[in-house]
This record gives sequence, C-alpha cells and structure tokens, in this order.
Amino acid sequence: MYEIIAFYLFAAVIAAMFLITVFSKNALYSMSALAAGMIFISGLFFLLDAEFIGVVQIVVYTGAIMALYAFGMMFFDTAREVKENITAKKAIYTLWILVSVLLVFIVCAPIIGSNIILDAPMDKNLSNTAALGFVMFTKYLAAFELTAIMLLVAMMAGIILVSRRLDAGGAQ
Repeated sequence: MYEIIAFYLFAAVIAAMFLITVFSKNALYSMSALAAGMIFISGLFFLLDAEFIGVVQIVVYTGAIMALYAFGMMFFDTAREVKENITAKKAIYTLWILVSVLLVFIVCAPIIGSNIILDAPMDKNLSNTAALGFVMFTKYLAAFELTAIMLLVAMMAGIILVSRRLDAGGAQ
C-alpha cells in the first residue's frame, strides 16, 4: 500500500517540479526545479526495485543538469529580480487538462493492464549486462521510453529558448 501512496506523491511532486521548470522566469529556479524533478524520477525507479537505473538517473541526468546550472549562472544575470506575470492562460489551462487526463490514465492503467504479463522467463546463462538489458527492455520498457521522451522534449525546449533569445538579440 505504501508503494501506491509513494507513487502518487512522487508523481505529484514531479509534475509540480516540471511545471515550475516550464513557467519560471528565473533561469536558476527553473534549473533547480528540473534537477529536483530528475531526482524524484529516480525515486520512482527505486520504488520499482530498479536501483541501478535509479542511481544512473541521479548520476547522469542530474549531473548533466548541474552542468547546465553552472552554464546558466555564467550566462544569465542571476542578481536581477524577476516579476512573474502569467500571460498565457490558455497554455496553463491546456496543461491542467493534460495533467488531469494523465492522472486519470495513471489511475486506470493498473486496472486496464492487469492482464498484461511483462515478465518473460530469463536464461540463466546470460551475463549481468545482458540480463539488465533484457529486464530493462521488457519489464521497465514503459518507464525507459517515457524518460527518453521527457529528455527529448527538454532538449527541444532548450533549443527553442536559446533560439528565441538569439532572435530577440538580433544579428550582430
């Protein structure tokens, strides 16, 4: 029972951290929330008894965000005050609707997928790396793919933000 409570708690905190990442006008707040969101995602892997993937999540992705954090401190004016005014109310409403649909899917997924068996019998002669790959691409495939999609979206958002800043500055 505690796994279910922990899952929903982690899911809510992860969603909150990524909303802060998207809507914060301060680059340092945004990067801090992104790093915290990645750490909470690793908590989901620990709940799934996938300790290796959880540690890799913390070390690799959070470490990469900390490198981004360092570059952000160098390139952005972090001393100035930022007043956050919400101007895109339609985007916020759309995100809330998407989050609501996602929560309904999360609640209904165990009921719908209760007949699906993701565990396949493993060969005892497999090496540790082959067994890890086998388990990752069978039992934990959905979490692995969702993490990859989330990183792709984050990368595209970073490219869009940088291109907007370069366009606003003009060609010199």
